[in-house]
Amino acid sequence: MIHPESIPKHEAARYMGVKGEPSASVAELLDRLEPVVRAVIRPCYVFRETTVEHDEQGVHLGCMSVPLTGKSVAEHLKDCGKAVILAATLSSEADKLIRRLAVTDMAESLAADSLCSAAIETVCDLAEEEIFSRINAPYRTWRFSPGYGDLPLELQADLLDALNAQRRIGLTVTENSLLVPTKSVTAIIGISESPVAGSGVGCQNCCMRESCAFRRSGIKCVK
Repeated sequence: MIHPESIPKHEAARYMGVKGEPSASVAELLDRLEPVVRAVIRPCYVFRETTVEHDEQGVHLGCMSVPLTGKSVAEHLKDCGKAVILAATLSSEADKLIRRLAVTDMAESLAADSLCSAAIETVCDLAEEEIFSRINAPYRTWRFSPGYGDLPLELQADLLDALNAQRRIGLTVTENSLLVPTKSVTAIIGISESPVAGSGVGCQNCCMRESCAFRRSGIKCVK
Protein backbone atom coordinates (compact mmCIF):
# COMPACT_ATOMS: atom_id res chain seq x y z
CA MET A 1 0.00 0.00 0.00
CA ILE A 2 1.17 3.53 -0.72
CA HIS A 3 -0.26 6.60 0.91
CA PRO A 4 0.40 10.20 -0.18
CA GLU A 5 1.84 12.39 2.56
CA SER A 6 -0.34 15.20 1.28
CA ILE A 7 -2.91 15.88 -1.43
CA PRO A 8 -2.15 18.76 -3.81
CA LYS A 9 -4.96 21.14 -2.91
CA HIS A 10 -4.32 23.36 -5.95
CA GLU A 11 -5.14 20.34 -8.09
CA ALA A 12 -8.26 19.63 -6.04
CA ALA A 13 -9.34 23.25 -6.51
CA ARG A 14 -8.92 22.83 -10.26
CA TYR A 15 -11.18 19.78 -10.18
CA MET A 16 -13.73 21.98 -8.41
CA GLY A 17 -13.65 24.33 -11.40
CA VAL A 18 -11.55 27.05 -9.75
CA LYS A 19 -9.50 29.24 -12.10
CA GLY A 20 -6.33 30.65 -10.60
CA GLU A 21 -5.99 30.93 -6.84
CA PRO A 22 -8.93 29.59 -4.82
CA SER A 23 -10.89 31.96 -2.63
CA ALA A 24 -10.33 31.97 1.13
CA SER A 25 -13.52 29.97 1.66
CA VAL A 26 -12.54 27.29 -0.87
CA ALA A 27 -9.02 27.10 0.55
CA GLU A 28 -10.42 26.70 4.07
CA LEU A 29 -12.80 23.98 2.89
CA LEU A 30 -10.00 22.02 1.21
CA ASP A 31 -7.69 22.47 4.22
CA ARG A 32 -10.41 21.12 6.48
CA LEU A 33 -11.37 18.14 4.28
CA GLU A 34 -7.87 17.00 3.27
CA PRO A 35 -7.06 15.23 6.58
CA VAL A 36 -10.54 13.68 6.54
CA VAL A 37 -9.93 12.25 3.07
CA ARG A 38 -6.43 11.07 3.91
CA ALA A 39 -7.72 9.29 7.00
CA VAL A 40 -10.22 7.12 5.13
CA ILE A 41 -8.60 6.30 1.78
CA ARG A 42 -6.77 3.00 1.38
CA PRO A 43 -4.63 3.47 -1.74
CA CYS A 44 -3.25 0.41 -3.48
CA TYR A 45 -2.16 -0.62 -6.95
CA VAL A 46 -1.17 -3.57 -9.10
CA PHE A 47 0.94 -3.67 -12.24
CA ARG A 48 2.27 -6.05 -14.82
CA GLU A 49 5.10 -5.77 -17.33
CA THR A 50 4.33 -7.05 -20.81
CA THR A 51 5.54 -7.11 -24.40
CA VAL A 52 4.24 -4.81 -27.15
CA GLU A 53 3.71 -5.76 -30.79
CA HIS A 54 2.01 -3.91 -33.64
CA ASP A 55 0.07 -5.22 -36.63
CA GLU A 56 -2.91 -4.19 -38.77
CA GLN A 57 -5.35 -5.22 -36.01
CA GLY A 58 -3.86 -2.83 -33.48
CA VAL A 59 -1.38 -3.00 -30.61
CA HIS A 60 -0.96 -6.39 -28.96
CA LEU A 61 0.12 -6.61 -25.33
CA GLY A 62 1.49 -10.00 -24.41
CA CYS A 63 -0.67 -10.24 -21.31
CA MET A 64 -3.98 -9.51 -23.09
CA SER A 65 -5.96 -11.60 -25.56
CA VAL A 66 -7.56 -8.60 -27.31
CA PRO A 67 -5.67 -5.84 -29.15
CA LEU A 68 -5.59 -2.19 -28.20
CA THR A 69 -7.30 -0.45 -31.09
CA GLY A 70 -7.19 3.12 -32.33
CA LYS A 71 -4.61 5.43 -33.83
CA SER A 72 -3.85 7.27 -30.61
CA VAL A 73 -2.56 4.29 -28.61
CA ALA A 74 -0.63 3.01 -31.64
CA GLU A 75 1.09 6.39 -31.86
CA HIS A 76 1.64 6.43 -28.12
CA LEU A 77 3.37 3.03 -28.12
CA LYS A 78 4.98 3.14 -31.57
CA ASP A 79 8.57 3.13 -30.29
CA CYS A 80 7.94 0.76 -27.38
CA GLY A 81 8.87 -2.91 -27.19
CA LYS A 82 7.47 -3.31 -23.69
CA ALA A 83 4.84 -1.72 -21.50
CA VAL A 84 3.54 -1.69 -17.96
CA ILE A 85 -0.17 -1.90 -17.31
CA LEU A 86 -1.30 -0.36 -14.05
CA ALA A 87 -4.45 -0.21 -11.95
CA ALA A 88 -4.74 1.94 -8.83
CA THR A 89 -7.59 2.75 -6.48
CA LEU A 90 -8.32 4.75 -3.33
CA SER A 91 -10.67 1.92 -2.24
CA SER A 92 -14.41 1.99 -1.64
CA GLU A 93 -13.89 4.12 1.47
CA ALA A 94 -13.42 7.18 -0.75
CA ASP A 95 -16.80 6.62 -2.41
CA LYS A 96 -18.47 6.09 0.96
CA LEU A 97 -17.06 9.34 2.32
CA ILE A 98 -18.27 11.35 -0.69
CA ARG A 99 -21.76 9.85 -0.46
CA ARG A 100 -21.93 10.37 3.30
CA LEU A 101 -20.97 14.03 3.06
CA ALA A 102 -23.49 14.57 0.25
CA VAL A 103 -26.28 13.86 2.73
CA THR A 104 -25.27 16.66 5.09
CA ASP A 105 -23.18 19.19 3.12
CA MET A 106 -22.85 19.27 -0.70
CA ALA A 107 -19.93 21.70 -0.56
CA GLU A 108 -17.98 19.29 1.65
CA SER A 109 -18.90 16.40 -0.64
CA LEU A 110 -17.63 18.31 -3.69
CA ALA A 111 -14.40 19.18 -1.89
CA ALA A 112 -13.88 15.56 -0.83
CA ASP A 113 -14.64 14.34 -4.36
CA SER A 114 -12.11 16.77 -5.81
CA LEU A 115 -9.49 15.91 -3.21
CA CYS A 116 -9.96 12.22 -4.06
CA SER A 117 -9.49 12.97 -7.76
CA ALA A 118 -6.23 14.74 -6.98
CA ALA A 119 -5.22 11.96 -4.58
CA ILE A 120 -5.59 9.13 -7.09
CA GLU A 121 -3.33 10.93 -9.55
CA THR A 122 -0.77 11.40 -6.79
CA VAL A 123 -1.06 7.69 -5.97
CA CYS A 124 -0.39 6.86 -9.63
CA ASP A 125 2.69 9.12 -9.58
CA LEU A 126 3.98 7.34 -6.48
CA ALA A 127 3.20 3.95 -8.01
CA GLU A 128 5.20 4.85 -11.10
CA GLU A 129 8.17 5.81 -8.92
CA GLU A 130 8.05 2.44 -7.15
CA ILE A 131 7.50 0.41 -10.31
CA PHE A 132 10.29 2.00 -12.30
CA SER A 133 12.73 1.81 -9.43
CA ARG A 134 12.50 -1.96 -9.96
CA ILE A 135 12.03 -2.22 -13.74
CA ASN A 136 14.69 -1.33 -16.28
CA ALA A 137 13.08 1.36 -18.43
CA PRO A 138 15.55 3.62 -20.23
CA TYR A 139 12.66 5.73 -21.49
CA ARG A 140 8.95 5.63 -20.81
CA THR A 141 5.75 7.30 -21.92
CA TRP A 142 3.17 9.05 -19.78
CA ARG A 143 0.10 7.15 -18.57
CA PHE A 144 -2.46 6.37 -21.27
CA SER A 145 -5.89 5.16 -20.14
CA PRO A 146 -8.89 3.55 -21.88
CA GLY A 147 -11.24 6.28 -23.04
CA TYR A 148 -8.38 8.61 -23.89
CA GLY A 149 -7.99 9.51 -27.57
CA ASP A 150 -9.74 6.80 -29.57
CA LEU A 151 -8.77 3.91 -27.28
CA PRO A 152 -12.12 2.28 -26.36
CA LEU A 153 -13.27 2.61 -22.77
CA GLU A 154 -14.56 -0.97 -23.09
CA LEU A 155 -10.96 -2.21 -22.73
CA GLN A 156 -11.15 -1.47 -19.00
CA ALA A 157 -12.46 -4.96 -18.30
CA ASP A 158 -9.66 -6.63 -20.26
CA LEU A 159 -7.01 -4.62 -18.45
CA LEU A 160 -8.49 -5.56 -15.09
CA ASP A 161 -8.60 -9.23 -16.09
CA ALA A 162 -4.95 -9.13 -17.15
CA LEU A 163 -4.05 -7.70 -13.75
CA ASN A 164 -6.44 -9.93 -11.75
CA ALA A 165 -7.38 -6.59 -10.19
CA GLN A 166 -10.70 -7.67 -8.69
CA ARG A 167 -9.07 -10.28 -6.47
CA ARG A 168 -5.90 -8.32 -5.75
CA ILE A 169 -7.23 -4.81 -5.02
CA GLY A 170 -11.03 -5.12 -5.25
CA LEU A 171 -11.30 -3.14 -8.49
CA THR A 172 -14.18 -4.03 -10.83
CA VAL A 173 -15.92 -2.52 -13.85
CA THR A 174 -19.59 -1.89 -14.61
CA GLU A 175 -21.49 -2.85 -17.75
CA ASN A 176 -20.81 0.70 -18.95
CA SER A 177 -17.06 0.21 -18.46
CA LEU A 178 -16.86 2.51 -15.44
CA LEU A 179 -14.48 1.60 -12.64
CA VAL A 180 -15.73 0.66 -9.17
CA PRO A 181 -14.57 2.10 -6.79
CA THR A 182 -14.90 5.28 -8.82
CA LYS A 183 -11.68 6.90 -7.58
CA SER A 184 -9.55 4.48 -9.54
CA VAL A 185 -7.34 4.58 -12.62
CA THR A 186 -6.11 2.08 -15.19
CA ALA A 187 -3.25 3.01 -17.48
CA ILE A 188 -0.69 1.79 -20.00
CA ILE A 189 2.89 3.06 -19.82
CA GLY A 190 5.17 2.32 -22.76
CA ILE A 191 8.83 1.37 -22.30
CA SER A 192 11.38 2.16 -24.99
CA GLU A 193 15.12 1.85 -25.56
CA SER A 194 15.16 5.28 -27.22
CA PRO A 195 13.55 8.64 -26.41
CA VAL A 196 9.80 8.52 -26.98
CA ALA A 197 8.06 11.20 -28.99
CA GLY A 198 4.39 10.81 -28.14
CA SER A 199 1.79 13.44 -28.94
CA GLY A 200 1.45 14.33 -25.27
CA VAL A 201 -1.49 14.99 -23.03
CA GLY A 202 -3.88 17.61 -24.27
CA CYS A 203 -7.42 18.51 -25.26
CA GLN A 204 -6.70 17.97 -28.94
CA ASN A 205 -6.06 14.26 -28.33
CA CYS A 206 -9.00 13.59 -26.02
CA CYS A 207 -12.24 11.94 -27.10
CA MET A 208 -14.12 14.03 -24.49
CA ARG A 209 -12.97 17.40 -25.85
CA GLU A 210 -16.40 18.33 -27.27
CA SER A 211 -18.34 17.57 -24.08
CA CYS A 212 -15.75 18.28 -21.39
CA ALA A 213 -16.97 20.45 -18.51
CA PHE A 214 -13.39 21.51 -17.74
CA ARG A 215 -12.84 22.75 -21.30
CA ARG A 216 -16.14 24.65 -21.34
CA SER A 217 -15.13 26.49 -18.18
CA GLY A 218 -11.74 27.45 -19.61
CA ILE A 219 -9.53 25.12 -17.57
CA LYS A 220 -7.83 21.80 -18.23
CA CYS A 221 -8.12 18.47 -16.44
CA VAL A 222 -4.38 17.85 -16.84
CA LYS A 223 -1.46 19.77 -15.47
